[in-house]
Amino acid sequence: MMIQTVTVIGAGQMGSGIAQTLAQNGLQVTLYDIEQAAVTKGIATINSSLTRLAAKGNISEADRTQTIKSIIPSTDLICANRSDLIIEAAPENMTMKKALFEKLDRICQPNAILATNTSSLSITEIASATKRASRVIGMHFMNPVPIMPLVEIIKGLETSSNTYEKIKALTLTIKKTPIEVQDFPGFVSNRILMPMINEAIYTVYEGVAEPEAVDQVMKLGMNHPMGPLTLADFIGLDTCLAIMETLQAGFGDSKYRPCPLLRKYVQAGWLGRKAGRGFYVYSNEKG
Repeated sequence: MMIQTVTVIGAGQMGSGIAQTLAQNGLQVTLYDIEQAAVTKGIATINSSLTRLAAKGNISEADRTQTIKSIIPSTDLICANRSDLIIEAAPENMTMKKALFEKLDRICQPNAILATNTSSLSITEIASATKRASRVIGMHFMNPVPIMPLVEIIKGLETSSNTYEKIKALTLTIKKTPIEVQDFPGFVSNRILMPMINEAIYTVYEGVAEPEAVDQVMKLGMNHPMGPLTLADFIGLDTCLAIMETLQAGFGDSKYRPCPLLRKYVQAGWLGRKAGRGFYVYSNEKG
């Protein structure tokens, strides 16, 4: 059975991007969030993205209209029982994800696949909250989803080969590159990226250089398209902290200890671009 209908759980930046990408490639999508305001904002974000693409000539006006029509907004989790695949894009919190997957396991069709967009948490542990561990898998998209070509596909301890092959095929259908990785904390992308970001934060914390200088060194000296502190602000400093804590707990190695300055910024609500302030100040700064 080919995957044709998908419910995306979470209408934030990642969820809306996933929903847009799926709908642009011919799938019927339901975009769910617990709050109507979040769903409305998610649909508006998708519409704005598609409008920009149409204005640049990257898609036709007909494609833009059809993509929007292919996305059904919802605030009722029971909507997931109509889908072949559910992709969870909720906050990076194991307790929250396990509770959600336990509910989805009861709601969804027996053959439905439950995928998580977690960027660092154990697929095996998330799957343990269900009675369908063979049909639970990690599908880690990169941000911004409509642009970035990579999807890390992570098999849990009991994930079946059939489940993996279906998700790999879907990833190719939506014009992304699937990379299989094993179920270890941070997988590949964040196991490499986050310690680099954390070390960049340490260089600021220890007074080695200002944020602008750190980013310039990595852009001009290492040919990175974006400096690590700019990238941290884009990802969200709260997300960076959560991933570092997952790495530290998962490996028990002090090299993954989050920088105290990262903790301080998160405690202050300086979460990066989404909050208007992180290592840099943005025009949408709150307060």
